Amino acid sequence: MQGSVTMYSTTWCGYCRRLKSQMDREGIAYTEINIELDPESAAFVEKVNNGNQTVPTVLVAPNGGGEDVVMTNPSLKQVQQALAG
Repeated sequence: MQGSVTMYSTTWCGYCRRLKSQMDREGIAYTEINIELDPESAAFVEKVNNGNQTVPTVLVAPNGGGEDVVMTNPSLKQVQQALAG
């Protein structure tokens, strides 16, 4: 079973588009949440980024039930490593 990936993004974020295309290419499934349309998600992003709405913010629940990992503007490699636990 693969872990789960949630990407918090906006429609205008170039870094988000790049990471999404990389994850698509590598077959990494993810759930995307537009923080401009979801106030609770925007508040989560602010909380983990010192009050800033920095995207992409990625939440990874790794394989094997390890501890969740939150990353701001991660590389594809960082996402893959977090998924592996």
